[in-house]
Amino acid sequence: MSDKLEVLLLDDEPIVGKRLKPALSKNGCEVEVFQDPKKALERIGQKEFDIVVTDIRMDEIDGMQILEHVRDKSSRTKVIMITGYAMMSLAREAMEKGAFDFIAKPFQPNDLRKVIAKAAEALGSPVDFDIPAADGV
Repeated sequence: MSDKLEVLLLDDEPIVGKRLKPALSKNGCEVEVFQDPKKALERIGQKEFDIVVTDIRMDEIDGMQILEHVRDKSSRTKVIMITGYAMMSLAREAMEKGAFDFIAKPFQPNDLRKVIAKAAEALGSPVDFDIPAADGV
């Protein structure tokens, strides 16, 4: 692991990665963005990330499958679930399966930064996310 927080961001909406990668990179995170869950799973198989941020609702492979794959590979990795479908049952299921946290769209990059900061602290790698909020995602 490098000194930077290694983050994998998976969302099938290109705008999410486009907006969030710069916001997280500014704070010293090493961010890899994926829109294709199969490619993200392949990368997760090659590298251990500190934090995986994944959309729940995607075609073919959903965020719950990504969560299970990450949990099988590394109990250390924190998984943050994001979705436009803010259903409490999904949030509970994700948390029961080992997700670190859950965030509903639309959200501000700052909202995600706060959750990532909490996850980084839980990993023992605190990060400082002191930058103003940008447009929502």
